[in-house]
Amino acid sequence: MKRLLALLGAALALMSMPACTTVQETGRRQVILMSAAEEASLGAQAFAQIKQEERVSTDPAVNARIQRIGKRVAAAVGRDLPNAQWEFVVFDSDQINAFALPGGKIGFYTGLINLADSDDEIAVVMGHEIAHVTSRHGAERQSQAMLLGLGGVALGMSMRNNEYRDLFMTAYGVGGTLGVLAYSREHETEADEVGLRFAARAGYDPRAAVTFWTKMAERESGGRPPRFLSTHPPSQERIANLRRLAAELMPVYEQAKANLAMGGAPARAPAPAATANEQQELNRFLGR
Repeated sequence: MKRLLALLGAALALMSMPACTTVQETGRRQVILMSAAEEASLGAQAFAQIKQEERVSTDPAVNARIQRIGKRVAAAVGRDLPNAQWEFVVFDSDQINAFALPGGKIGFYTGLINLADSDDEIAVVMGHEIAHVTSRHGAERQSQAMLLGLGGVALGMSMRNNEYRDLFMTAYGVGGTLGVLAYSREHETEADEVGLRFAARAGYDPRAAVTFWTKMAERESGGRPPRFLSTHPPSQERIANLRRLAAELMPVYEQAKANLAMGGAPARAPAPAATANEQQELNRFLGR
């Protein structure tokens, strides 16, 4: 009973904490209960397991294409992510799927690649997955699982490394049914918005998001939807939002395309500076 009360007290204390960080591109506040280094380490462990259990493509042309697009979109993020070690891996499967894990681990299935009609369509999906990483959706999901009591809430009290890893694996569905690592609808909508910015900055046409997700919607209406869509917003709502975002981002895309034509780098937007209130809150949190 004493331990139960202690755990409940810890849970209440964690839930009463103010948001610890902000998604820089959208300004949304997040509660994150782990360091970026811990998050990246767990993502790397999970990705290593997936690579052991899934068939990695050996097609040099497909791998070179995904590497080229992934590195170009990641370079357009516009801010350093010191704990991200970018890795882009193609899995040989008919699944129409792609996923992201903390630490910059991105997986693409050949089924999704074959569905795409252009590099632009692959790039908007790549931007979406990279946005999951830069927005730290993985750490936020993990923190939500802790707060809900998945595997216990004794963060910093009695959780051993293997328990921490098991919690991460459970939260992501890694183990047994690999390849579908679902985020919440809120995260998916945010990744659409942020990721499309990244793709446009990298010189990829943001209008490709509309054509790609229209094809996905057609597959959804024709039968059982791809598992990739399991937690995404309703397709028509999503397409309408992407169409609006693409129109707004056309000047960014045109500028990036012009830079690339002249042999320059894709556009990189500077990260926004923290507001005075955010800095004060951070100082209080650090005891300054």
